[in-house]
Amino acid sequence: MGPRLNHTIVWCRDPQVSSSYLARTLGTDAPVAWGPFLDVVMANDVTLAYLEYEGTDDEIPSQHYAFLVTENEFDQVFGRITSNGQRYWADPALRDEGSINHHDGGRGVYFKDPDGHLLEIITRPYGG
Repeated sequence: MGPRLNHTIVWCRDPQVSSSYLARTLGTDAPVAWGPFLDVVMANDVTLAYLEYEGTDDEIPSQHYAFLVTENEFDQVFGRITSNGQRYWADPALRDEGSINHHDGGRGVYFKDPDGHLLEIITRPYGG
């Protein structure tokens, strides 16, 4: 077995707000506290560990997180995004607003979390 991603830190202004947003939007279990973190665990056991940003800049450096979902899960997540009136895009450059993409025969969409991180759901891995 080779290396596998286990966890990553997601910098945020308010860990409760941001981790709850992700869990609610993706339909995962609620965040769990672990030390200073609020963890959201994905189905493949990768943990997104939310931690309050204590940098000197006003803005948190934007990160990108892509989530592979089933077609049914895409419908559910996309439904939550659109029912909240949230902006979404078909592309990472945020030029094609209000559309989804169909790369590799699947569906994909980009949207932002409360801290401006660019989130993405896709139904097919790119290039696969």
